[in-house]
Amino acid sequence: MLKKYTIETHQRDQMIEITHIVQAFVEEQQMKDGQVLVYCPHTTAGITINENADPDVKTDMIRRFDEMFPWKVVKDLHAEGNTAAHMKASTVGASQSVIVSGGNLLLGTWQGIYFCEFDGPRQRNFYLKGC
Repeated sequence: MLKKYTIETHQRDQMIEITHIVQAFVEEQQMKDGQVLVYCPHTTAGITINENADPDVKTDMIRRFDEMFPWKVVKDLHAEGNTAAHMKASTVGASQSVIVSGGNLLLGTWQGIYFCEFDGPRQRNFYLKGC
């Protein structure tokens, strides 16, 4: 089954943990074993898996993305002025696939699934598909 979710972001750059939403989807679908695809259909947002124990990891990642891809670069030609957001989203990627085992997401002890906003605040969508 394919299911669409809507999420509100509140900052230009933001990492929102969605692990609980994905796990609830697995339970709703009564998935025991397989995988779930988490997909973001936006060119300035993405999906990643990373540490969810220390909130400073998110802060550091956003800061480092800003260092690698500064928001204002004189040579950028894109009329919307959000080339940095496109670069960040391409680096993170549009999707993640997570193994489901025994009805649970197979994630490491400190791993979480994140919706990554790079051009907010906005209303965004992401999709889950069980396989």
